[in-house]
Amino acid sequence: MESRLNINVSAIDYDKTSKALTHQLTLLEEMVHGKDDFVMTDSEFAFGWHFFVLSVNRTLVQKLESMMGIDFQKLKGKGTDKKFLTWLTKNIESKSPRFKVAIKEEMESSKFGIF
Repeated sequence: MESRLNINVSAIDYDKTSKALTHQLTLLEEMVHGKDDFVMTDSEFAFGWHFFVLSVNRTLVQKLESMMGIDFQKLKGKGTDKKFLTWLTKNIESKSPRFKVAIKEEMESSKFGIF
C-alpha cells in the first residue's frame, strides 16, 4: 500500500474547488505519467463551508519535487508536504473562490487538542 498525504480542504464552493483540484492534479498526473494518484471524499456542509478530504499518493508529490528540482525547494513551507500544499494552493487559487488546505494528520494531533 502506497503512503498517502491526506489534506483537509475547506471551501465555500465545493463544486468549483473540487473541479479545480481535480483538474490541477490530473494535469500533474499527466506530466509525471501517474494514474489514479489521488481521491477526494464527498463534502460535509457546516457553518457555510464544505469540508472534505483530498488524499494524494506521496509518489505523485515526490515526482513533482524531482521534476521541479530547485524551484520546489524554493516554495514556502517546511518539508515536502507543506511545499506541496503551497504549490497546490498557488495553482488553484485563481480558479476557486475562498478555500483552505491543511495536512489532516497535523490537525488531528494539534497541540491545542481541538481536533
